Amino acid sequence: MKYLIIGAGGTGGCIGAYMAKAGKDVTLIARGEHLADIQKSGLTVETNWQGTYTVFPIKACDTQHYNEQPDVIFVCVKGYSLEEIVPFIKQVAHKNTVVIPILNIYGTGGKLQEMLPELLITDGCIYVSANIKGPGRIQMHGEIFRIFFGVRDPAQYRPVLKQIERDLNDSHIMGVLSSDIRRDALQKFSYISAMAACGLYYHAKAASIQKPGEIRVSFINLIREIQALAVAMDIHFTVDIVQFNLDILDTLAPTASTSVQRDINLGKQSEIDGLVFEVLRMGEKHNVSMPTYKRISENIRNSF
Repeated sequence: MKYLIIGAGGTGGCIGAYMAKAGKDVTLIARGEHLADIQKSGLTVETNWQGTYTVFPIKACDTQHYNEQPDVIFVCVKGYSLEEIVPFIKQVAHKNTVVIPILNIYGTGGKLQEMLPELLITDGCIYVSANIKGPGRIQMHGEIFRIFFGVRDPAQYRPVLKQIERDLNDSHIMGVLSSDIRRDALQKFSYISAMAACGLYYHAKAASIQKPGEIRVSFINLIREIQALAVAMDIHFTVDIVQFNLDILDTLAPTASTSVQRDINLGKQSEIDGLVFEVLRMGEKHNVSMPTYKRISENIRNSF
């Protein structure tokens, strides 16, 4: 199986490092100094539980120099860059290539499927807290590393999806071929959206949300509002979604923050619309009251 990972940031970089370390045929699409360092010295991963290690060699190039045909493409770009990579996917994919978008924003697979109707586009989500610390260097903030993916329509199932699941688990990534990806993706979204909203509203890192108080209460209320939205969408979680997300939160390094916070602090384009404002639009569409999201969204709109 030949894997291509578009985007070598915290998400794509971790997937690429773990899979390459396990001997899988994987290529990272990166750019700038990050790409140059990966090509020259490999990709370094910093952790608090495995120490710091470097995966070298690891295949990496930019979109102009990639000349293979991948069997699987993991899309790990930001939501606002999704349309930009469609022509590249069309150029390199063969008719049986499986595309797995691993983005923070809910519903990405369906949107990408409309742009690439000739390919199989699954939905997907990832649990990992990591970011680029410097060129050729990724920092992971917690041990949790899970990828859920699956087809929206059971008729689209292909046996190759099980092979992808096996390859992920061989690489020490918890890979799950989901039987209900709408549920699993929304479950993940409930976490990252609440974290982004709290982080931006309170200018908070994980430590402030981990301890009892107003910020943690807001985090819980945001999750409960998405839980109400899920019911209206006929999506039913099989876990206590509040406790599930608190358990993840409490494993993070105290200094962990969301990518949307880091992007806004650096004056970069961010995923704030898809992570926060889109939730309000979904609530309006399904007639679900979301007072906490409304309060935080109004404040954020006035602040940024």
